[in-house]
Amino acid sequence: MKQVHTLDRVVIRFAGDSGDGMQLTGDRFTADSAVFGNDISTLPNFPAEIRAPAGTLPGVSSFQLHFANYDIMTPGDRPDVLVAMNPAALKANIADLPRGGVIIADTADFTKRNLLKVGYASNPLEDDSLADYQLHALDLTGMTVEAVKQFGLSRKDASRAKNMFALGLLSWLYHRPTEGTINFLAKKFAKKPDIRDANLAAFKTGYAFGETTEVFAVRYEVAPAPMPAGRYRQINGNLALAYGLITGANKAGVPLFLGSYPITPASDVLHELSRHKRFGVTTFQAEDEIAGVGAALGASFAGHLGVTTTSGPGMALKAEAIGLAVMTELPLVIIDVQRAGPSTGIPTKTEQADLLQVMFGRNGESPVPVLAAQSPADCFDTAIEATRIAIMYRTPVIVLSDGYIANGAEPWPVPDLSKIAPIDPNFAVQPNGTDRAGKDMFYPYRRDAETLARPWAIPGTDGLQHRIGGIEKAKDTGAVSYDPANHEEMVHTRQAKIDGIVRDIPDMMVDDPDGARVLVLGWGSTYGPITAAVRRVRKTGRAVAQTHLRHINPFPANLGEILRSYDRVILPEMNLGQLALLLRGKYLVDVQSYSRVRGLPISLSELARDLESEIDQLEGVKA
Repeated sequence: MKQVHTLDRVVIRFAGDSGDGMQLTGDRFTADSAVFGNDISTLPNFPAEIRAPAGTLPGVSSFQLHFANYDIMTPGDRPDVLVAMNPAALKANIADLPRGGVIIADTADFTKRNLLKVGYASNPLEDDSLADYQLHALDLTGMTVEAVKQFGLSRKDASRAKNMFALGLLSWLYHRPTEGTINFLAKKFAKKPDIRDANLAAFKTGYAFGETTEVFAVRYEVAPAPMPAGRYRQINGNLALAYGLITGANKAGVPLFLGSYPITPASDVLHELSRHKRFGVTTFQAEDEIAGVGAALGASFAGHLGVTTTSGPGMALKAEAIGLAVMTELPLVIIDVQRAGPSTGIPTKTEQADLLQVMFGRNGESPVPVLAAQSPADCFDTAIEATRIAIMYRTPVIVLSDGYIANGAEPWPVPDLSKIAPIDPNFAVQPNGTDRAGKDMFYPYRRDAETLARPWAIPGTDGLQHRIGGIEKAKDTGAVSYDPANHEEMVHTRQAKIDGIVRDIPDMMVDDPDGARVLVLGWGSTYGPITAAVRRVRKTGRAVAQTHLRHINPFPANLGEILRSYDRVILPEMNLGQLALLLRGKYLVDVQSYSRVRGLPISLSELARDLESEIDQLEGVKA
């Protein structure tokens, strides 16, 4: 009987070529961990090139999973276990593995040719260069081929199941349930019995190998995390955005129209929404970014919730049409899943560098509300909030996500939809004024006294004929106007409408149990690393406060008061300090930028160390 050690958390990274199935392997291990009841957080990492050369460093694909018996906030800075399917995967990831970490390496691809391809002069599995690690060099490919030989597959096809062998082995090692993966494989390959049976055999053989081999004297167990009672599912940010948009449109009682062009890392929102026609969703894969947003705006004019999805390069192309939405004052939701730039940049890596673009990247005075989701699950609520603001205030709304939360996963308590407040589209159904002769008239730019929103009239509604377009509108009538005084009034009115949204934005809450002098402010996906870092700093006895922004335009009403209440405000961002620039300009507070642009989430360990240093410096503590 092998020993069982209990752990509170583990970080595992699966790494190999793009064709090695590392994303599927990681996703299945994640799903099984979620079913088991662990808290989870993931970080998929893809090659930036579509067909990067096999066996090279740029071609390495990895999937990192952090699972624990308590509430976790990040996928972990460094893995405890590295599963490397080839030399490139080992070389690309070994620097992240701490001394004493576990390496499980497939020896089959450690050939002289593959070693030289990534710069290894000798085989690291044999030359003692990995002596500081717990190395398990196993012929995963060979054992897989032997396990599936009864199915008559070629060696090439048989070896493709090696990821399932590795998954079975890791499932045994960390005491994961197997029923979910078995059912998944049976369903996924139902139409290919040989492939189905080979993958099932490889998975079960890998599990059995763990039980019978002498290589692993110990297996590990991570207990379920305590969570409030309820129904949970695993969800990533893009999936949550899709569900939130469907829910928002449903709560408004309007059809949802998505006009979009595929772009990494936003494409999965398009893919998911295309599956839900039964909920009144229409998806249009446009020929380019401009056509996508133009179609979405046209759908909004016709009484739909118009939505378009993109990333940074697409936002640049959509700018003119978003300006048209500002002028026509129609509801439109724009999803920007940010990635590393500029230009094509590193399309599969994360960044937060589109903030200034979405705030100001249009001609003229064209203000739009901007919201930022803080986690995969929060994308659901943020999408509903964006829908509510767009419809209530007749305005385009931009939602900022990024590659980290778009592809990362976490447990999500499935909400009770009956408790989500309805959204009233308040369509215009009758004239809203009279002309000088007393005849009933429809004035398309006569505004609601509180929200300053103009009426939303569906084309074809009897008596509500009106003009639409990009040229400046006359007050009330919407007629074309070149009058200077009217233009200035309309510019101020459009700005006042966006500023007025602050009435519906809740005040920010500050997590400050100790009366701290240092405040850490975040936005978007920095929430996880900041929260984890703040927890770590507080465990050292240091006082630090934390708060997080969802609404970036307009800012919450009490933000300025909060910023002025602390001696030092530190703002971590995955850019060169874009929000810090805006806050300094608006509130005249010396917000200190903590900038990281590595294409990766901010390191919680590094942030915690730097926060400790800042606090000690402020308190006059000597090192």
